[in-house]
Amino acid sequence: MSGFTSSDNNKDVAVDLIEILMNAALNVWYIFPIILLTYITTTPWFKGLWGEFQVNLILKRLPHNEYRRLKNITLPTDNGTTQIDHIVVSKFGVFIIETKNMKGWIFGSANQKLWTQKIFKYSSQFQNPIHQNYKHLKTLEALLNINIAALFSVVVFIGDSQFKTEVPENVTHASGCLSYIRSHSAELLNQQQVLDIINNIDSGRLARGFSTNQAHKAHVKEIIKQKTCTKCGSDMVLREAKKGQSAGSKFWGCSSFPKCRAVEKFN
Repeated sequence: MSGFTSSDNNKDVAVDLIEILMNAALNVWYIFPIILLTYITTTPWFKGLWGEFQVNLILKRLPHNEYRRLKNITLPTDNGTTQIDHIVVSKFGVFIIETKNMKGWIFGSANQKLWTQKIFKYSSQFQNPIHQNYKHLKTLEALLNINIAALFSVVVFIGDSQFKTEVPENVTHASGCLSYIRSHSAELLNQQQVLDIINNIDSGRLARGFSTNQAHKAHVKEIIKQKTCTKCGSDMVLREAKKGQSAGSKFWGCSSFPKCRAVEKFN
C-alpha cells in the first residue's frame, strides 16, 4: 500500500497553488506601481503641485538680475493663514501669482463669485481665482507696508484649458504670464526696497512642512463653512460697505438679498 494519505495530497495541492500565485505575482508585479502612480496623478494635490512646478519653470525665464522668485509661501493672517503659489519681486513691482491646473473650457468674468469649468457635458464651479488672489494681495500689502499700486495680482492657468469668455489681462494661460509681467516697465521700487521686501517675506513666512500645510487646509475648510447663510442656507457673498463708518470694510452678505438680509463679520 502507498504511504501517502489524502492529507499529504492536500498539502501538495496547497503548495502548488501558492507557487502558481507567487509566479503570477512576480510576472505582474510592475502593474501595482503603475496603478498607484495613476491614482496619485489624478488627485487634486498632485495636479496642484504639477501646475506650480510648470509655472516655476516658466518664471525661470525672467532675468534673475531683475526678478527674484519666491514660491509656496504660507503667511499668517489675523484669522489663520494664506498660501501663495509664487511671488515675483522686482523694481517694476511685486507680482502675486495664483496657479490653476485645469482642463476643458473655462467661463468667468472679473466680478463673478464662481467660475465654471466644462469638460464635454460635465460642468463644475470653482472660486473666482481673482477674488482668491485678492486676499493674498491684501496680506502682502499689510506685511510689506507698501503702496498697493506696486502690487499686481496674476492668475495663471496651466493644462489643456481654454477661455471661452473674455477675461482680464492679468488672467493668462501658461507663458502668457511673462508677457503680463514684462508689460510693467515703470520702476516703482528701488533696489533697497526690493531687498527689504524679500527679507520681510522670508522672515514673515511660516516654515514649510506638513504641519503648516495641514493648518492651512483646516483654515480653508473653515472659510468654506462660513460661506453658507445660517438663516436660509444660501451662499454668502463677500461684499464691501460703501457708506457710513464702516465704508471700505468687508463683510459676508447673503446672496438671497433682499429676500434674506443676513450678514456676517469678515475676519
